[in-house]
Amino acid sequence: QVQLVESGGGLVQAGGSLRLSCVASGRTFSNYGMGWFRQAPGKEREFVAVISWSGATTNYADSVKGRFTLSRDNAKNTVYLQMNSLKPEDTAVYYCAASRSRAPTEAPMYQSWGQGTQVTVSS
Repeated sequence: QVQLVESGGGLVQAGGSLRLSCVASGRTFSNYGMGWFRQAPGKEREFVAVISWSGATTNYADSVKGRFTLSRDNAKNTVYLQMNSLKPEDTAVYYCAASRSRAPTEAPMYQSWGQGTQVTVSS
């Protein structure tokens, strides 16, 4: 198992930006596809973005495409989710997750999860 710790959440006005970070420890980071999911109050957890082991492949939910960018630095065991043009509907707890699969979009394909970081976007 790999341990994950997210940071970078906070309160931002609509149209603003935040960068979330997720630091991994415990296993070889570059062996894992890394994803972000989010869960708003009263809603199901939903896929946001994923990046493959090497970083060559990324995939985004339609709701964030063109606004969010996911990257990784394997030397630092860290993935970054740059979130621009934030909207109130982006408000949620954001979770980082690690998968032994290449770049899955389904939550059950992930074996390790962080504790989450709150993102709140005010209108």
